[in-house]
Amino acid sequence: MGAHGILAWIVIGTIAGWLAGKVIKGGGYGFVGDIVVGIVGAIIGGLLTGALGISIGSGLIASIIIAAIGAVILVYALRMLKRA
Repeated sequence: MGAHGILAWIVIGTIAGWLAGKVIKGGGYGFVGDIVVGIVGAIIGGLLTGALGISIGSGLIASIIIAAIGAVILVYALRMLKRA
């Protein structure tokens, strides 16, 4: 993966983490935390959409949507674990 690939992961992760914070109200994780949540969310979203056979297309917007869905799931799960 080149510098462009890493930059794309950071941009997508940042946007997805920010979106997840907006969808699920509460305190955010900060700039770096949002990037991590977004990148992990992208992995979760990619695995889930692949396992379920869901395709919303390709490209930057589709990647952001998939990553945001995964990030929302991740943030929700983290908050449920925190309450337990």
